[in-house]
Amino acid sequence: MKTGGSRAAAQATAIDLHADWRAARGLPTTALAVGVFALFLHAASVHAQQPKVDAAQSQLNDAAAALQKGLIDQAVQFYSDAIADKALSNDRRAIALTDRGAAHMRRQGFKAAIEDFNRAVQLSPEYAPAYNNRGNALIAIGAYREAIKDFDRAIVLSPSYSAAYANRASAHFRLSALDAALSDYSRAIELSPQSISALNGRGLVHLAAERAHAAARDFSRALALDVRFAAGYRNRAAAFTVLTRSDDAIEDMSRAITFDPRNVESYLLRGDAYLAANNAGAALKDYNRALELSPKSAVAFTSRALAHAKAEAADEALNDLGRAIEIDPKYPRAYAVRAWVYRQQTQLDLAQKDAERALKLEPVTSDALWAQGELEDARGRNDAAIQSFTKALGVEPRHRATLDALNRLGLVATRDDVEVAGGSDGWRVYQSGEQYSARHPQYANLKVPLEMLAKGAPRIIAFERQKAPNAGFSVLRFHAGRIDVTGQPAEDLEAAVVIDTLAQAVLGLTLNKRGAKTALWTWDEGRVTVASPDGVTEEFVLKGAKAATVAAVGDKAGTSQRRESGGSGSGSGSSSGSGGASKSSGGAPAWAPWAQNTPGGSSGSSGSKQASRPQQKPKTLFEMLFGN
Repeated sequence: MKTGGSRAAAQATAIDLHADWRAARGLPTTALAVGVFALFLHAASVHAQQPKVDAAQSQLNDAAAALQKGLIDQAVQFYSDAIADKALSNDRRAIALTDRGAAHMRRQGFKAAIEDFNRAVQLSPEYAPAYNNRGNALIAIGAYREAIKDFDRAIVLSPSYSAAYANRASAHFRLSALDAALSDYSRAIELSPQSISALNGRGLVHLAAERAHAAARDFSRALALDVRFAAGYRNRAAAFTVLTRSDDAIEDMSRAITFDPRNVESYLLRGDAYLAANNAGAALKDYNRALELSPKSAVAFTSRALAHAKAEAADEALNDLGRAIEIDPKYPRAYAVRAWVYRQQTQLDLAQKDAERALKLEPVTSDALWAQGELEDARGRNDAAIQSFTKALGVEPRHRATLDALNRLGLVATRDDVEVAGGSDGWRVYQSGEQYSARHPQYANLKVPLEMLAKGAPRIIAFERQKAPNAGFSVLRFHAGRIDVTGQPAEDLEAAVVIDTLAQAVLGLTLNKRGAKTALWTWDEGRVTVASPDGVTEEFVLKGAKAATVAAVGDKAGTSQRRESGGSGSGSGSSSGSGGASKSSGGAPAWAPWAQNTPGGSSGSSGSKQASRPQQKPKTLFEMLFGN
């Protein structure tokens, strides 16, 4: 899955306060790290220089109050007045500079912030929060490798500084170093189990690594801590889309809009989800709202154009695409979509020009390669079309429009699965790229995702078939990696997949063991509850072939949230690798950053206007390319 793009999922929030740094030392904490630590360290100095230090402290208190009210300019002035007080010690001035730098960051003043952090580390080289905050400012300007160096220094100075781990993970994530990001986020969560930022960030790492079940668990845990966390709903919607749970994805996007009604991306993503579910009318409403909020959005015009085209309103589609290109003449997706619209109108020369323009603007893009493949198919050049579609999937393995095109051609897009070690109890383990899955000859239509939760390769541990009254349901347990724990031996992780073996569908994945800690499983008729060692409680409803999943996710303090999912159109109960056990008619469109569905057979596919082809056993791309 791509982590970039014009509508990338919300990144983990950088932490620029340092309450957790003080808390790790048993020091007083406040909502903002302003002045309290200074008073603790320099109480004697305060009494020795009562008049002037009191004045400086009063200014720092006023700055903190102004910052809490959102009066950034006023806060910066108060900090500046306090910093100018010559009675302040170097340590106290370093703290004040760090706080003023954080205020500068609130108003996007990154250069001024970095200057303040530079002065802070010069005055107090052992002050970890100054390095942490400077690292955040460096992330903001795209200097990720330099930011990591600052987070390294902060962690050396303060090994229990959870914010520094989370922020270093964010920098690793932006560099696509997913293993390093996963390790750092896990350490941050271990130190601060209720860190919404770290949980959200780790969920994004799992999502980028195509571990949708693990991602959904982390997003759910973050949402249990803050039910108004709009970005968490958007991100969990992304995970649900990967799992072909379209209804749940739309529901989460609706919640995100409730708590953040002016977020353009939320309307665009929900519109994409509606369009993937072949509800062009609802999609158009969301795209219209996005354009009300952002009238010059080339992305929104292009998305609305596709909805118009799906509704067979070609003129409206072409008008929107013209507007998109006028706004951003270098937006390749607009040309690719217009090429497809022209192809549908059999205006192949115009379509070819747009496809070539898209490829020229961005030679390695799944949208442009898909458009080129569609044109080759329209001209009857089957082999050339397959080559273009194959390249498109090489860029984005689950590109929705390409998968629809291949489905129309009677092909099945598959990655090369290679059998690897780790099988047991009749189960065989396969690797495809960085992903693993398990298959059993008794369940021909079942492909179980083995999502690794840490470094390592999967190994089947046990396959447990349940007895009446839950006969027909099983649990596949497997080694899910080993996680490093600072100052302690590494811990093995064991995951468990709940399977409906009758329907040959995956209901969900949960953490079963971490080191010596084991989950508590409670089986009742029609449901099983799993209290995992990481503080997450999940409940799986066992209702036969259309089983739904209920996730009651709570922190260790007992906070919980329950959501029920199901319905005929959501695809609930099947994973992205379930081998077609429960196909959804929908799926994410290719240009959504969270487009991660299995081939769908959508009735709204790009070839819906063509005459139906004779039904036959689908061939793989390998067979078509090499004649097997």
